[in-house]
Amino acid sequence: MKIAVVSDTHHRTKLIINKLKELNNLDKVIHLGDIVKDAYKIEDELDIEVLKVRGNCDFNAFDEEEKIIHLNNRKILMTHGHKYNIKVDLNRLYYKSKEIEADIVLFGHTHMPYNEVLNNTLFFNPGSPTNPRSQEGKTYGIIQINKKIEASIFKL
Repeated sequence: MKIAVVSDTHHRTKLIINKLKELNNLDKVIHLGDIVKDAYKIEDELDIEVLKVRGNCDFNAFDEEEKIIHLNNRKILMTHGHKYNIKVDLNRLYYKSKEIEADIVLFGHTHMPYNEVLNNTLFFNPGSPTNPRSQEGKTYGIIQINKKIEASIFKL
């Protein structure tokens, strides 16, 4: 299963939509908020299921702030991350992952890519394809879930 992961698009979807259209064998897209309306636009443009949560800038959105999903027999926590104070550290998010026994934790909010396995759990932030706050520039992520979990950050 091949999943594109995006976050923090902030009303600017043209670049990421064009990039996602180029990808082969994409099964799903996950959008981690800010702005969740962009997830609906991506879904319409690509005609693919987009799993989504809202972020701290999604004031009038009724989408969930957090979801636990199962894909290819893996438990995944989706959150924007602001409720876990992730700009300070990953402690709260780490303990939440252990509480629910997550295989993968997906978050955004910092606009900075992050791809680390901590005690057998993948912690993954795709960064931002529109407003980066790191030297990596504009980024998005791809996660492949088969027998193994493979996660990569890509520049736009």
